[in-house]
Amino acid sequence: MARLIFDSCDTLALARKYGTPLYVMSERMVRDRLRAIKTHFIDRYPDAGAVFASKALQTLELCRIVAQEGLGLDVVSGGELYAASKAKFPMEKVYFHGNSKTADELAMALDYGVGRIVVDNLDELEQLDQLARSRGRRAAILFRINPGVDSHTHEYISTGHVDSKFGMPLDLSVRDAYLGRALACEGIELLGFHFHVGSQLHSNESHRKATEAALGLMKDAKERYGFVTKELNLGGGFGVRYNDDDEVKPLRYFTDALMQDISERCAALGLATPRVTIEPGRWIVAEAGITLYTVGSVKTIPGLKTYVGVDGGMPDNPRPALYDARYEATIADRHDEPRDTVVTVAGKCCESGDILIKDIALQAPKRGDTLAVFATGAYNHSMASNYNRLPRPAMVLVDAGSDRLSVRRESFDDLIAREL
Repeated sequence: MARLIFDSCDTLALARKYGTPLYVMSERMVRDRLRAIKTHFIDRYPDAGAVFASKALQTLELCRIVAQEGLGLDVVSGGELYAASKAKFPMEKVYFHGNSKTADELAMALDYGVGRIVVDNLDELEQLDQLARSRGRRAAILFRINPGVDSHTHEYISTGHVDSKFGMPLDLSVRDAYLGRALACEGIELLGFHFHVGSQLHSNESHRKATEAALGLMKDAKERYGFVTKELNLGGGFGVRYNDDDEVKPLRYFTDALMQDISERCAALGLATPRVTIEPGRWIVAEAGITLYTVGSVKTIPGLKTYVGVDGGMPDNPRPALYDARYEATIADRHDEPRDTVVTVAGKCCESGDILIKDIALQAPKRGDTLAVFATGAYNHSMASNYNRLPRPAMVLVDAGSDRLSVRRESFDDLIAREL
């Protein structure tokens, strides 16, 4: 009867030592992905760069790991920017995104000295120009564009379609209003463009179509305004394996095709090849994480369904409720035994929608077992809540058999600490 071993660590021992629910992240796997980006993209192409989309998972320790491996950091809020600063992340390598940045957040980004602000709309541009001029500064920006691409993913994680809340539409009148105003702003230094077409994509088709649209914009901007695009950010969204239906492609499937397209089209259009940046998030951390739960109940409704209740659920992993996300799992106590019992894993929240995994074959679960859910490194910890007053889990980092606490478990006192 073999237990589940994750990065040479006994998962049952981790559950006993730190309690459950428990996020477990493999530092080795995270570093391997960061190094793969360097090997297969940054070092492979001239003037290529990468930033980690920290909304997927941001902890102080992960910020430090990303910095050690030489990548930049993408943040989308004042809170993420503050955490990056507390982790002593080099601010010149930070990109600040978001469709509704507040004046305080923009001022914070300027005062911290972030490397790039990715501007979403004209209101933001005007606010940023004013703030930068008041500081005697010029803010280096990229415009986020909306390339009008359908990425054929869940509607909540598709971001490049024509009516998306994100980015500048490429309609000529809107485009010229944006470009003309940015180039006239004394406090703005426009460097180029950014797009993000969606998440969890297993085809490069959407990225390639969006790149073609961006190159067309670059050509028009040069002809109409004499503006030479220095930077083009292709976003992220590269798919990972959550279950057997996911046909995962290597990073180079995306990046090689995109870099070839950019090189060939720039030459054909008479454009200088810009610096090209990618922004993977999920691709770096998703498969490097698992979540451990303790089975609390097994309830069979004869002829219909067997529910396996665990001590976590929607607050530590809202993705199944939000996106119908599907996960694989195992009973860690008996990882090598046949999976001959079809069950539905239910969370403990007072919500009918708090279902972690529907109709999964497991090894006859029983009370007290440890359930391990795979590929939970992205958008679990970062999206966790305290619904039903559940404390958020601890996180441990493991590496070749060693383990250390990275984020402590919340206490009940933490849950009411802000209340008067």
